[in-house]
Amino acid sequence: MIYQSAVGNPKPGQDLTPSEIRQLCRDGKFTGVTAGLAPGYVQANLVVLPRSLAFDFLLFCQRNPKPCPVLDVTDEGNPEARFLAPGADIRTDLPLYRIYRRGKLVEETTEIRSFWREDSVGFLIGCSFTFERAMLAAGLPVRHIEEGRNVPMYRTNRACTPAGCFSGEMVVSMRPMPPHHAIQAVKITSHYHKAHGAPVHIGDPAVLGIKNLDKPDYGNPVTIHEGEIPVFWACGVTPQAVILQTKPELAITHAPGHMFIADIKDEELAL
Repeated sequence: MIYQSAVGNPKPGQDLTPSEIRQLCRDGKFTGVTAGLAPGYVQANLVVLPRSLAFDFLLFCQRNPKPCPVLDVTDEGNPEARFLAPGADIRTDLPLYRIYRRGKLVEETTEIRSFWREDSVGFLIGCSFTFERAMLAAGLPVRHIEEGRNVPMYRTNRACTPAGCFSGEMVVSMRPMPPHHAIQAVKITSHYHKAHGAPVHIGDPAVLGIKNLDKPDYGNPVTIHEGEIPVFWACGVTPQAVILQTKPELAITHAPGHMFIADIKDEELAL
């Protein structure tokens, strides 16, 4: 059985361990969005680059820790995520990948073994899916999970700090909620600095250069109820927007919303 998406379904996914979900990905049996899966465990974005660009990208992440908090870096040519999930293979253990050549998205695929090179270096970057369990436990709405959708993500006008060949604008994810819940969300997520931490903006999307919340650049639109306001967090899809501008010869990323699920608990990332 292939699980196209487990978001919002009573089962499978929510009872599965991270290693079981990774095995389903490796076997080609799960290709869906990972929001709401393996609650309590860390999820991560992926970027794979040749070694010649690895230092510049690591420096870019260091200068832009809100959208790009680094959780793990693989050894050159080694696809094992040794810190986050010993024995895991980042070439096969995510549901869906994107292949970029010279800044153009050329393919989506369920595994990247044929694209992996001897000089490949993988970066696993914190994801806001990690803190959603804490939000739900506090009674806060997480609309994309409620609606069984991918979180809406938007390119902004907020420039990242350049490093080497890498430059571009921040991408944000959005979760709508009443103002009093937004205050709680700030308090909760500020503890998860390795999962983007507190929101970067609350309220008017035009401040970030976002024209229409119903047309996200990545993910799916969600319902915004009367009296709710949009709350925006820095997003680990930022490197994909940067890759479009930087145009490296080859770059591999996760497909937005299709994350690597680690073996470590989200509480280990909390301050």
